[in-house]
Amino acid sequence: MLAIYRREMGAFFTSGVAYVFLAVFWLVSGIFFYNGVVGNATTDTSALFSSMFYIVLFLIPVLTMKLLSEEKKNRTDQGLLTAPISLWDIVLGKYFAALTLFIIAESVVFIYAFILNYLGDVVWTPLIGNYVAMIFLGAAFIAVGLFVSSLTESQMASAVVSLVLLFVIYLSEVMVSNFQNGGKFKKAIYFVVSKLAFYSRYVEFTRGVFSLPSIVFFISAAFLFNFFTVKVLEKRRWS
Repeated sequence: MLAIYRREMGAFFTSGVAYVFLAVFWLVSGIFFYNGVVGNATTDTSALFSSMFYIVLFLIPVLTMKLLSEEKKNRTDQGLLTAPISLWDIVLGKYFAALTLFIIAESVVFIYAFILNYLGDVVWTPLIGNYVAMIFLGAAFIAVGLFVSSLTESQMASAVVSLVLLFVIYLSEVMVSNFQNGGKFKKAIYFVVSKLAFYSRYVEFTRGVFSLPSIVFFISAAFLFNFFTVKVLEKRRWS
């Protein structure tokens, strides 16, 4: 797994994906930081973290689009699949490389926090809680993107499908919000969708609620989609 991890980390920087991802992430988050925190003369970063959900939603597909689709396009996937390593090593090596880059990008919030120290007292406990929550959110989204990347050899298709899938996951909660006060069938749909909701679970942390069930949910979602990816590669190995 470590060999795959090092290989992917190197590929991120040599291909330029890392630079584009980091630059856009830091630029957009910087705009949100200035408008939502500095512009309002506050040290409360909850608005910043709420906005960063959308950065993650749109940029994760860019980060994951080439992880497996490029291997398939260049026919280098056969070398990986026939190598004396497990499929889990391949998937987790790529997964943790993407997650590492995401954590590097997200860690810019600590620079913002030190800037805020000059404006007033920063409450570190909710900030760190939000930071950890975003790591778990990104971990789940990266697993979704990696799974989609395993299904196609087109990087563009991988990015678009991942974005659509993540957007549907986000919108599903919004679309059934009115079902809460409907009949039994609508209430059942609302119950299921709300239990699978990413956004509301993440927003809990921005409001200062550290929810263990939500952490378990994000970890489970990441594991499940990585498992799906392994199954896709397993089918390809024997086809």
